[in-house]
Amino acid sequence: MRKATAAAALAVLFTLSSAPAHAATIPSERVTIDVVTVNGSGCKQGSAEVIVSPDNTSFWVIYSDYLAQAGKGAGATDFRKNCQLTLQINVPQGFSYGIAEATYGGYGYLKPGATGYQSVNYYFQGQSATTTWKHTFTGPFDDNWSITHRTEFSEIVWSPCGEQKNLNVNSALRVDKGTSDANTNSFMTMDYQRGEVRTLHHFSWKRC
Repeated sequence: MRKATAAAALAVLFTLSSAPAHAATIPSERVTIDVVTVNGSGCKQGSAEVIVSPDNTSFWVIYSDYLAQAGKGAGATDFRKNCQLTLQINVPQGFSYGIAEATYGGYGYLKPGATGYQSVNYYFQGQSATTTWKHTFTGPFDDNWSITHRTEFSEIVWSPCGEQKNLNVNSALRVDKGTSDANTNSFMTMDYQRGEVRTLHHFSWKRC
């Protein structure tokens, strides 16, 4: 039932979405994505799903069990969760792609004195990691959150032309209880919730 609901939400979001500013050339042949590996405490096997938009401009990642927490009731390693997705993006011949923009979202509940952190970077197989995007949330905070990371066209890292190199998407959530009351709990999620899919990556395309 959860997947059916997510699919319905995606159908609406795909209809409303528009091509990113950097996408000057979009292949007409269908782009597909195969999830090669899923590793990390924030995305246990079966808890992350990837779907490509019908117009080849973007792809969504649906996380269902991505939560970091600190304070009362939290385990020793619960304060930091991470997820590395290795994706084989099947691109039509003659095209190269990069990640122009990414939006991450979830829910945060941070007590006064607590701090939350979200970070992400991307890199192709055999290459070094790109710039790591980071954002800090300061308690008190009790709300949905959404962060968009944009890359200037001149700084986009492109997939190699004529080669199949997997894309690694590395994300993390961390919660520091700081000076918050030791008898309270603070947490952050990055997830699908209440009909909203909050993690969207926009492609930028160019011809080889």
